Amino acid sequence: MGPGRLHALIDGVFAIAMTLLVLDLPKPADSTRLAHDLLAQWPSYAAYLVSFVTVGILWIEHNGMMSAVVRVNRRFLERTLIFLLFISIIPWPTALAAQYGHGSSQAGAAAVLYAATMLAMGISFWISWRYLAVHPELVAEPARGAFAGGARRALTGALVYAIAIAIALVSPAASFVLDGLIAVYFALTRSEVPGLIQRAASG
Repeated sequence: MGPGRLHALIDGVFAIAMTLLVLDLPKPADSTRLAHDLLAQWPSYAAYLVSFVTVGILWIEHNGMMSAVVRVNRRFLERTLIFLLFISIIPWPTALAAQYGHGSSQAGAAAVLYAATMLAMGISFWISWRYLAVHPELVAEPARGAFAGGARRALTGALVYAIAIAIALVSPAASFVLDGLIAVYFALTRSEVPGLIQRAASG
């Protein structure tokens, strides 16, 4: 089948996940010092920003990947659904990181859960890239050579989250910082792979 319906599903899941992130921002009830109470909830804003940037980068890179896909089969649909499963879950560990990640005895568990979710998401993203790399018949011919690079980039990002899990067992705060640095790194080192794919597919 053509990729049109899959495009619609992907965009819908990303849009809902990004919208759900904002619902967990603090809303102090009956506050007499609203500015103070809002500022005291800074971990919520940090968690929201890191997750929003991460999901946004994933959407950009996944959109670049899909721009070269000319047809999909059941196996690729299954792999995409697994990826979307973890995208849709991201608001949950984000909320827990905001609630327990700062000065809580449960910060370690929250940090492990957050990094583990990102690790699973990253691996599922790599699986999608890898599947297309070894099934070039699903991809526009001029873009096929770019998929190996996309797979390497996705796997590299995923494996750094494994380091964040290990660090969380010792220092939850350092683990959360690494999560943020991963988002910053991928935001600043915008992959040329999606652009190459788009240009190749259109050419």
